[in-house]
Amino acid sequence: MIEQRSLDFLKQLMNTTSPSGFEGEASHLWCDEARRFTDNVKVDLHGNSIAIVNQGGSPRVMIAGHLDEIGLMVNYIDDDGFIYFSGIGGWDPQILAGQRVWIQSKEGKIKGGIGKKPIHMLTKEERKKAVEIKDLWIDIGAKDKKDAERLISIGDPIVLAYDLCEMENGLILSKGCDDKTGAFVALEAARMLSTLKPKAEIYAVATVQEEVGLRGATTSAFGVDPKVGIAVDVGFATDFPTMKEEKKRVGDARIGSGPIIARGANINHKIYDLLVETAKEHKISYQISGAPRGTGTDANPIQLTRSGVAASLVSIPNRYMHTPCEVVSLKDIEETYKLIAYAIEKINDEMDLTPF
Repeated sequence: MIEQRSLDFLKQLMNTTSPSGFEGEASHLWCDEARRFTDNVKVDLHGNSIAIVNQGGSPRVMIAGHLDEIGLMVNYIDDDGFIYFSGIGGWDPQILAGQRVWIQSKEGKIKGGIGKKPIHMLTKEERKKAVEIKDLWIDIGAKDKKDAERLISIGDPIVLAYDLCEMENGLILSKGCDDKTGAFVALEAARMLSTLKPKAEIYAVATVQEEVGLRGATTSAFGVDPKVGIAVDVGFATDFPTMKEEKKRVGDARIGSGPIIARGANINHKIYDLLVETAKEHKISYQISGAPRGTGTDANPIQLTRSGVAASLVSIPNRYMHTPCEVVSLKDIEETYKLIAYAIEKINDEMDLTPF
C-alpha cells in the first residue's frame, strides 16, 4: 500500500493547476516533497523540476514523468464579458460544454462555467454537428468586458474544475492523471532509491510541456545527459466498453494488472529485459505493449538526446484519457515505482547496454 504521507502528496499534486507552460503550482509542490529526502533539488530554465539521489554515483539514470496536464487558454473577451478560449494539448471538444473551470489569473483561481446554445434552441442541422471550441465560451458572471478584465487577462491558463476522488477497489478518478501520476511515480521511485543501495546517480525529473510537443524532456535530457532514461506515463487501458476492436490496434491493458512495459524501437532491449526480470523477481504484476515506432511520450526525446540514451517506457493503465475523469489504480501506481526503483538498483557501469 502507498504510505499515507505519499498518498496525501498525490492528492495535493492532482488537485493543482498545471497546464502545459504553467506548471509552477505543481512544480513547487513536487520540489517541496523532494526535499523531504534529498537536499539536491532544482528547477532548470525551462521549468523542469529535478531531484538528485546518490550524487556522484555512476552511471547516470533519469526517471521522467511529465508534470503538465491538458488545459485551455483565454484568447478573447467580448463586450459582454464572455471569455473565448483555445486548447492547450489534445482535447475532444464534446467533453467541454457544460463543464466548470478554474481560470488561473493574477487574482488567483477564478471560477466559471463553459456555455453553449441550449439544445432547445439548436436547429435540426446544428444538432447533427460536433461541437467545436469556437462555439463555446466561459461565463464568470462578469457584468461586461471591463468587469471581466479586472480579473482575467489574455493568456491566462484554464483547467476543468475537478478534484481527485477515491473510488471503489483502490481506484482514483481525477483530471490530470496524464501525467501527474507519472511525475509522482518518478519522485516516489527516487524516494525509494534513497533508502536502497544504488550504484547509479539518479535524476528524478518532473518534465514540462509534454502535451505540446515533448518539450521539457528534450531540454532536461540534454542537460542531465543520462546513460539510461526511464519515462513514466499513462497508457491506454482497454478494459471498458467500446474498446474491443481497439485492442487489436493498441493491445490489451487492464487497470489493476500492473504497469505496462513498452517494447519496440523506442526502447532499449537490455533495459526492457531488466524491467521484466525485475518484475518477475519481486512478484510485481506487469503487462507488455508493442511500440513499433517512436512513442508519443517523453521516452522519444530522451532516447534521441545527444548521441543516444538507453531509453524505456513504463506506463500506468489509464481509462478515459484526456478527459476530466481519468481513472487509474493506486495498486498500479505503487507497483510502477517499485518496479523502477528495484530495476535501477541493479544498474551499474559494468552492464553492457548496447541493444544488440
